[in-house]
Amino acid sequence: MTVAGSRVLVLAADLFEDSELLYPYYRLLEEGVEVVVAGLDDRPVTGKKGHGPFAVDTTVEHVSADDFDALVIPGGFAPDQLRRSARVLELVRAFDAGGKPIAFICHAGWVPISARIVKGRRATSVGAIRDDMVNAGVDWVDEEVVVDANLISARTPADLGPWMKALLAALAQREP
Repeated sequence: MTVAGSRVLVLAADLFEDSELLYPYYRLLEEGVEVVVAGLDDRPVTGKKGHGPFAVDTTVEHVSADDFDALVIPGGFAPDQLRRSARVLELVRAFDAGGKPIAFICHAGWVPISARIVKGRRATSVGAIRDDMVNAGVDWVDEEVVVDANLISARTPADLGPWMKALLAALAQREP
């Protein structure tokens, strides 16, 4: 099955890792995927390396997991803001409960940790949050991409290619 026509939600907040938002955003658009970027509010966001302002399409308050096929959570310092939002955590739990792909990279592992969906799951992250992942009950491994059911994790921007290939493969397997 093709991924064209899929809908993917990308979470965004200030100080996102520039390449970890921009690469999946444009790569998914290239495949004909509808990408919706949701912020904590309706203000544009700026990457930690200065990309921006990057306009968000909507806010996390105005989206539902039911309307999307997958979720992408970029890393950087943004996940520390995102995980403090009760609405973000509700969304992450809803995507997980629906078995929908949740792709997170680098520091973005903080968000599924705070949503309490990673205990007993296998995943990776940037080494800086390895202890956080392990303390949350993750079977943490140092691999470029790890797929555990609907969770798709990667370590750093160096792993963007394999991470996106795994997400695209998961989207291609979705039910029509």
